[in-house]
Amino acid sequence: REPITITLWHVYGGEVNSPMNTLVDEFNRTVGQEQGIRVRVDSVSNSGVIHENVLAAAYKDPGAPALPDLFVSYPKTVLALPDENILADYHDYFTDEELDSYLPEFIEEGTVDDRLVILPLAKSTEILFVNKTAFDRFSAETGAALDELSTWEGLYAMAERYAEWSGGKSFFVHDYHFNYFQVGVESLGESFFDKDGIAFGPAFTRAWKPYARAALTSGLWLGSGYATEPLRTGDVIASVASSASVLYYSDVVTDENNRTEKVEIISLPCPIFEGGEKLVMQRGTGICTVKSTPEREKACMTFLKWLTEPKRNVDFATSLGYMPVTKEGFDRDLPAAIQTLTDPMYASLYEAFLKTRQEYTFYVPPQREDYLSLETRFEKTARLRLAAGRAQYQQQGAAALDTLLETTLEELRKSYDR
Repeated sequence: REPITITLWHVYGGEVNSPMNTLVDEFNRTVGQEQGIRVRVDSVSNSGVIHENVLAAAYKDPGAPALPDLFVSYPKTVLALPDENILADYHDYFTDEELDSYLPEFIEEGTVDDRLVILPLAKSTEILFVNKTAFDRFSAETGAALDELSTWEGLYAMAERYAEWSGGKSFFVHDYHFNYFQVGVESLGESFFDKDGIAFGPAFTRAWKPYARAALTSGLWLGSGYATEPLRTGDVIASVASSASVLYYSDVVTDENNRTEKVEIISLPCPIFEGGEKLVMQRGTGICTVKSTPEREKACMTFLKWLTEPKRNVDFATSLGYMPVTKEGFDRDLPAAIQTLTDPMYASLYEAFLKTRQEYTFYVPPQREDYLSLETRFEKTARLRLAAGRAQYQQQGAAALDTLLETTLEELRKSYDR
């Protein structure tokens, strides 16, 4: 009989060099050929483009392509669909035992209105990356120790010392300031959100003070863009970013004068607040199946179950700097896979992953329709307020620091008054 062809839009690699495309080819040659299923990759893009194209297709915009059978997605895409019943519920195709094999936090994130519509495939979390070569120079003169970076209080205090030692250079950059506050406030037992947006409670103030001190005294990088860039140029020597950022780091730093230095980049678990819960952001897309016919949907499930088999999923995830999504993959196959990694940067990353899995709880952001707008606004507003405060600090000196800590926070709060 004619094979069933199912279409896929994904984000994993480029058109030419994609670990996902390699797996699709393997599936088509083996299980797909045996069972009359062919997977066709119709798009390799980024999550933003896929988000826009999925919504255009779902709303039947003029000129929009038809929806594929499978596409990668964040919850925000699902929440923006005109009808959630466009998507299959994985509870209809996976047994409870099969779903229990996945990490529960990942299943929770893919559940919308009690329907599991996003199947976890490869997840990332936030990791502390450190240019150990540059850190060792700083440590040799100041006695700074890596274990001081296990808490936010220690990290930001070190950022202040580094700025003073280096003549005003930044020590640290966070990829998402919004995540620092969101996870930090929740880890201190307080809700970051309220019904109107951001709560700005006592735990927020506690998180603000060391962060703002480091920003005002130049220890915290306030530039825009991804955290990978200032680490690659030597403008900072530590960053918290998505674990998948390892794809964009290099063991060579090139400064503004085009001078290069070979460095060692190591990974550590994300810092926490003293006395707070070990909570860390989970990131990364999952995969949705569009409702069609029972035969096509079953073909999609055959492919997805094959794709998330623990050993195969570990091999796929480690090729991209992601975490596997099954308990067995994490606990049995990942430690063995680490032993085969030849790149020291990747080996360090996955050691940090294992420690994170053992000691931390993954934080699942709430499914709020205003989540993206709150995040975008906060990132821009917080950086602008602190950049203005830094200019004042440089003019007025250390005596103005405590006042600026209060006024910058008050200005941020007021910008959210309705």
